[in-house]
This record gives sequence, C-alpha cells and structure tokens, in this order.
Amino acid sequence: MLGRFPALAGVDLDVEEGEVLLLTGPNGAGKSTLLRLLAGLAPLTGGEGSVLGHDLATDRRALRPRVALLGHETFCYDDLSVVENLRFQARAIGRDASAAAAALERVGLTRQAGVPHRLLSAGQRRRLALGVVIVRHAELLLLDEPHAGLDAQGRTVLEEIIAEASGRGSAVVLASHELERARPLAGREVAMAGGHAAGSAPDAATPSRERALL
Repeated sequence: MLGRFPALAGVDLDVEEGEVLLLTGPNGAGKSTLLRLLAGLAPLTGGEGSVLGHDLATDRRALRPRVALLGHETFCYDDLSVVENLRFQARAIGRDASAAAAALERVGLTRQAGVPHRLLSAGQRRRLALGVVIVRHAELLLLDEPHAGLDAQGRTVLEEIIAEASGRGSAVVLASHELERARPLAGREVAMAGGHAAGSAPDAATPSRERALL
C-alpha cells in the first residue's frame, strides 16, 4: 500500500522455470514493488501469491535464500570489505569461500577486495551487488534496472549471468527502462501501469488482487 492506495492492483502473473521476463512501464507503475514482493521483502496484503512453492502471505521469509535481488540498494554491510560481504552471502546459503572468490574475480573487484563497502564508488558498489547475485546462485533472479551504474564490461557480465541462470533453469524477472539492452535478453515482456500488468487490470466489479506464481 502507498497511503490509502494499493501499490499493486491487479497483477496476474505466471513465470516458468528458465524464463526471462521483462517488466516495462513508467516510474511508479509498480515494477519495483512487484520485485520486492516476489523477493519476500514486501508483504502481500491482498490476493494470493506463490514463489518457488512458498506462500507469499504466510511463508515469504523462507524463500529468501532461494532468491537473488539486484535492486537500488546493494544489501551489503558498510563496515565489511568487498570480499567479506561476498563470503557472508556465501555462508548464508551454505556455499564455501570459493564461491566468493570466483564472484570477486568475475566482477573485476579483486584489487578492491579489502576495501570496506562504505568507501566504494557508486560503480564499484554496483559491481559488488552483481557479485552477490553470482554468489547466491539463486533459483529466481529479480533485477531492478540491472544495467544502471555498470560500465560496458559490467553489463557484459550481467548479460552472461542472465543467460547462464536461464540455462540452468532459474527464472529471471527484470525491470528496465533500457529497452534496447533488456529486450534482447527476454523471452517475454509484460507492461505495467498504475499498479497492474497490461491486460490484467481488475474488473470494476471485482476486488483488486495480486497473484504471482513462479
């Protein structure tokens, strides 16, 4: 909810294993809210939703280890170094330190391995956030404006990660305004406006609802 108004009002969405789905629409359309809902970070206040077999209304915290969200924040700890943040993420899902080392090299932050998160530049923070996505090796990738803040090399790595995730059967949902970069990555596109997905606006005689099945 945003005040008295629902942030999402009529989303009816199914995403298949291995699918790459692109969400488009203007600012305020509900794209980021939907991604946070699917990540278990926002509560489901109406309707129904299931992600990876977890009910979003009652079991959303349980799905978090199986999901990776690349959002506007890095979700990293300011006082931990780059490599410490990656190792923390690896331990949280039962992976060993080698996963962190591989991600560190892949996103090009080896020289900054010992630098605290708070001292990183905006571009380096974005690369670290991408490294977290790599470490988590998730069954569902949720990417909010994923190309933003990345240089050409970082964008190439991002697009490789999306292709690899889809190839191993993970679902990918990305929201982007950079359609020339995002559209070639996706197999399907859903436009959002006013808190609902195009073609799924609620009937005036029925209550607003959200449904998401992955």
